[in-house]
Amino acid sequence: MENLILIIVALLGGIGIGFILFRFVITGKYNRMMAEAEKDASVIKEKKLLEVKEEFLNKKSQFEKETQQKNNQLQQTENRLKQRELSLNQRQDALSHRKNELDKQQSAIENQQQIILHKQEELDKMQLKEREKLEAISGLSAEEAKERLIVSLKDEAKTNAQSYINEIMDEAKMTANKEAKKIVIQTIQRVATETAIENSVTVFHIDNDEVKGRIIGREGRNIRALEAATGVEIVVDDTPEAIVISAFDPVRREICRLALHQLITDGRIHPARIEEVVAKVKRQVDEEVLETGKRTAIDLGIHGLHSELIRIIGKMKYRSSYGQNLLQHARETANLCGIMAAELGLNPKKAKRAGLLHDIGKVPDEETELSHAIYGAKLAELYKEKPDICNAIGAHHEEIEMTSLLAPIVQICDAISGARPGARREIVEAYIKRLNDLENIAMSYPGVTKTYAIQAGRELRVIVGADKIDDNQTSELSAEIAKKIQDEMTYPGQVKITVIREVRSVNYAK
Repeated sequence: MENLILIIVALLGGIGIGFILFRFVITGKYNRMMAEAEKDASVIKEKKLLEVKEEFLNKKSQFEKETQQKNNQLQQTENRLKQRELSLNQRQDALSHRKNELDKQQSAIENQQQIILHKQEELDKMQLKEREKLEAISGLSAEEAKERLIVSLKDEAKTNAQSYINEIMDEAKMTANKEAKKIVIQTIQRVATETAIENSVTVFHIDNDEVKGRIIGREGRNIRALEAATGVEIVVDDTPEAIVISAFDPVRREICRLALHQLITDGRIHPARIEEVVAKVKRQVDEEVLETGKRTAIDLGIHGLHSELIRIIGKMKYRSSYGQNLLQHARETANLCGIMAAELGLNPKKAKRAGLLHDIGKVPDEETELSHAIYGAKLAELYKEKPDICNAIGAHHEEIEMTSLLAPIVQICDAISGARPGARREIVEAYIKRLNDLENIAMSYPGVTKTYAIQAGRELRVIVGADKIDDNQTSELSAEIAKKIQDEMTYPGQVKITVIREVRSVNYAK
């Protein structure tokens, strides 16, 4: 028991000593940690102070730099303001000086105006005195004298004008034939003729689209053979029941069209057959061309034409100009030339010959850069036509000088054939507009009540009021309307202006 007590006491004593030792150790570590913490804190504090100081210095430097820049900007702004102020002051001084000058000028002008007004008053007084003296001497007022003078001058002018017109008319009647020819020739010079175009495409219609494959042939050999034989381009596309034949030569297009028609009708389409049919059609077309040319010359009574010229005339059948068949146009021109030449006392046969041949340059056998009129004249000269015929062909578009009376006749008849209603597609609207313009020009004159453009625009009937225009004024009105139409409009031939004035008295018996 006592030993147990002793052991316990010993254990308790050891625990106390251990606790004291542990406490001592802990206290030492704590003190060292505190010392190290204080040391670290001191280092951190110094570091932070250095960073803060450095940042402060940077901020201070940046602030000073910005402040310097702002000061510089303020200085520059101040300098500009000073310069502007100086400039404004100089301008203000200049304006003040200019204002003083203007004030002086205005004052001088006002003084001059006062002087002028004073002189004007004096002149008015003097003029009034002179007028009173004249009225007292003549016994008429100024207005009455002015009216009498105007009436007298007007009557004198009318008398002189009517006398002058009568003299001109009498002289014109004495030399009517000569002057009429001269007027016709001068009128011809104002006619604007049309330039020619041609259709270069023919559409060949087929019954069904299965024929297209047979025309093309295996790997396109049939269509290539046809193009090579005829010299045209054949377009086979998605257009239903149609094949397009394209070429500038209308005779080639016609040969291809006829050959296609025979091939499709026969049913045998292969290269050898194509060449055979094309050769046969060429002979047929050549014969038809010659026959057409001969028949045309015989119908018009023209003899002695070269065979090549007859062939060229026949080729005109396959050519069109503004939708008008070229051969029909040539026949019309020839007939018109014959009629006009007969009226003017010239040779109608030569005029017909020139009219028929005037467009032969539109169907050349070879490419040329010349205009159709010049080229036609060269062809006519080549085939031994007379010089006046060649000149009429070459000058009908005024590209060379006219040396004979046949040339203007061919020119005007060519224009008449092309400009007649229905001859060409483009002319219809222009024709209607020309009629409206004729009527509007006449209606623009006072006293006119109605106007009628008749005979395809070759005559204008003008109805005037009997109470507004007298008999003498009707002739003056017709002359004025004719002159205005002549100056403002372009037309073939001549326009006759007829002014009608009638007085009607109506009563009823009851």
